[in-house]
Amino acid sequence: QVQVVESGGDLVQAGGSLRLSCAASGSIFSVNVMRWFRQAPGKQRELVATITSTGSTNYADSVKGRFTVSRDNAKNTMYLQMNSLKPEDTAVYYCNVLLRRRSDLGTEAYWGQGTQVTVSS
Repeated sequence: QVQVVESGGDLVQAGGSLRLSCAASGSIFSVNVMRWFRQAPGKQRELVATITSTGSTNYADSVKGRFTVSRDNAKNTMYLQMNSLKPEDTAVYYCNVLLRRRSDLGTEAYWGQGTQVTVSS
């Protein structure tokens, strides 16, 4: 079994910072790409940040220069440092992990349950 758990969501004032964590655990052979998505009320889920196993990153234009994604491969954990937060960053943030449970299996996608980030103006 594989579990993906996010943490770190909170209520913060505009201009503030938060750090989200996403930990994958269980029967894991290797973790490939890890991604952060978010979904605001009434909106579609959108991709926020991506990090590969080698550390390459990519960001949505709306968060470039404010958010930083990183990972600890030894812990199968990904982080999202969010600075200069804006009310429009308010959303449930989801972690998506592409991994292999065994060497003879292909890549599978797992989602966390989400963590709420609320930015007040």
